[in-house]
Amino acid sequence: MIITDTHTHLYSEAFDEDRDAVVQNAIEKDVKRFFIPAIDSDYTEAMFSLEKKYPENIFLMTGLHPTHVKPESFDKEIQHVEDLLKQRPFYAIGEIGIDLYWDTSTLDLQIKAFKHQIKLAKQYRLPIVIHCREAFDEIFDVLESETSDDLYGIFHCFTGTKEQAERAINFNMKLGIGGVVTFKNGKIDQFLSEIDLEHIVLETDSPYLAPKPYRGKRNESSYIIKVLEKLSELYGLSPEAIAKQTTENSKAIFGV
Repeated sequence: MIITDTHTHLYSEAFDEDRDAVVQNAIEKDVKRFFIPAIDSDYTEAMFSLEKKYPENIFLMTGLHPTHVKPESFDKEIQHVEDLLKQRPFYAIGEIGIDLYWDTSTLDLQIKAFKHQIKLAKQYRLPIVIHCREAFDEIFDVLESETSDDLYGIFHCFTGTKEQAERAINFNMKLGIGGVVTFKNGKIDQFLSEIDLEHIVLETDSPYLAPKPYRGKRNESSYIIKVLEKLSELYGLSPEAIAKQTTENSKAIFGV
């Protein structure tokens, strides 16, 4: 069985004390593919180091995270993404999108960054990985304006309604399902089985959003097993079947 974590920040400072142990533990539990989203230029070297250490398991994205879209650094950060794309291959542009939980004052600049990076994704024929927090309407407005056959990707950490799930899928997006599906108040468990499994990928977003029974603690890629088990319960399929289908879905998106 091969399990794919389509979204994990393994380079995070949260893993500085035991990163190798965390990776090895996940691999031993059949989590063998780790897709690594970018945040900003400060983390680039840490991402490269991770890839160098685990070249068979680590797959990098590049992009500017919406919470790191700042007027004073915007041009530099976007240029950094463009420079990286010219220098070497990546598997996606992400994570990108809109976050209105932390700061609403940068909305216009976040939209500008989102649209610009979507254009880069199309230019380099790459998927996008969307970060959306309290911004479904704004995200969908951008996707509507940029929609085309070559726009596709993953709606990371999907926490919306069934209607929003169906709308995301109509924009050629898979739904990234993580620890929230195990939460009592997460709500997506109430309709997820009505969504065809071909539209689902698994993720942890570690070190954030640990599933039950680890909720509130540091998340790890090995904890994706709890997400897998919950989907097995919801869909009435074996964990092996869930792992196989969601890994195939990740290959369809990332091309690897």
